[in-house]
Amino acid sequence: MARTLYTLLWWIALPFLPLRLWWRGRREPGYRARIGERFGWYRRRSPNGGGDILWIHAVSLGETRAAAPLIERIARERPTATVLLTNMTATGRDAGRALYGDRAIQIWLPYDVPFAVRAFLERFAPRAGVLMETEMWPNLAAECRRRGIPLFLVNARLSARSAAGYARIASLSRPMLQSFAGVAAQTSADAQRLTDLGARDVATIGNLKFDFVIPEAARSLGREFRARAGEGRPVWVAGSTREGEESLILDALAGPAARALPANTLTIIVPRHPQRFEPVAQLLRSRRIAFARRSENARVSPDKRVLLGDTMGEMFAYYAAADVAFVGGSLLPLGGQNLIEPIALGVPTLVGPHMFNFAEASSQAIEAGAALRVADANELMAEIARLLSDPRAREQMRMAADTFCGNHRGAADRLWAWLAPRLPP
Repeated sequence: MARTLYTLLWWIALPFLPLRLWWRGRREPGYRARIGERFGWYRRRSPNGGGDILWIHAVSLGETRAAAPLIERIARERPTATVLLTNMTATGRDAGRALYGDRAIQIWLPYDVPFAVRAFLERFAPRAGVLMETEMWPNLAAECRRRGIPLFLVNARLSARSAAGYARIASLSRPMLQSFAGVAAQTSADAQRLTDLGARDVATIGNLKFDFVIPEAARSLGREFRARAGEGRPVWVAGSTREGEESLILDALAGPAARALPANTLTIIVPRHPQRFEPVAQLLRSRRIAFARRSENARVSPDKRVLLGDTMGEMFAYYAAADVAFVGGSLLPLGGQNLIEPIALGVPTLVGPHMFNFAEASSQAIEAGAALRVADANELMAEIARLLSDPRAREQMRMAADTFCGNHRGAADRLWAWLAPRLPP
């Protein structure tokens, strides 16, 4: 009954979904590409007439990057297999194209309505499916189980808040979790929460994001950004900021804590979502703050206090250009974003009080000395000023970051050792 009601809600929403995609496509044209695939209408045929197709679903940018060690392992251990990569967001699809090229076939995952799910599985007939992190689709899971397609949830994370939400709809979430052939969780806490909700064959393997190798091109672009800012100019980045956070940061930049910033400090603000690039630019204009835009592809003159990072797929480069980084989504109760990215680059990293989507990773990084937690934007600005003025403190955090990442690598090996025996031969 619960899944019937869930499906009914999808049916009610279906007529409006193309309009939503078209609307989102105003700022991200990728959403207007191959809309039919969202409903199970695929022009592409199953590769090589079927065969050993391993399907990986990565909803967005972070999950697509996290899948890299797994895709590389499949290419090495099962060279005759075809990787089918599905996404839901335009940023995830773009990242997949940039990272994997011809090594993976990319399509949209259809919406979770029975006719679209059936069309997808009939067209591509994967031998097995792997969902990254927190992707759970009741109809998809049920149909895979009916067809005997083993479906795995890997690099799985589930916050206490999300677990409480799933527990409230146990009649829907429990059968879905029981449909998985296995779950590989990031932490023991994630594993326990998933087990409590009904998942079976749950293992703890760590976080694949520690095993992602940062492309040298991103590091090189970071050095280029740094050169454009001016030799010796202090730089800090507010990465993946969410709505409301930019105002808090700009308030703090105009407040007393900012007086301790080194002279000519450059602030880089990178909104999480591209549809917010222009609103943030308008915010800067309304406050009469001199700023440059990354999309202008020019040098940042000394009179510009802020660089607006209005490009996609360059977050690693922004972090690589910085002396200090702040990870957004954490000043307001939004759950935070991936703090492993700047830490993996050895950049001293700060987070706000709201990191519940990355609770264990952030707590471990703070305990290791690789990150610091601040209470609000004013404390953030004070810590930024302190670190930019103290090379020794930055070096200590950089060394702690290297040690922290080194201690947490190896999830890809553990995942493959767990997953390989469970895959169909």
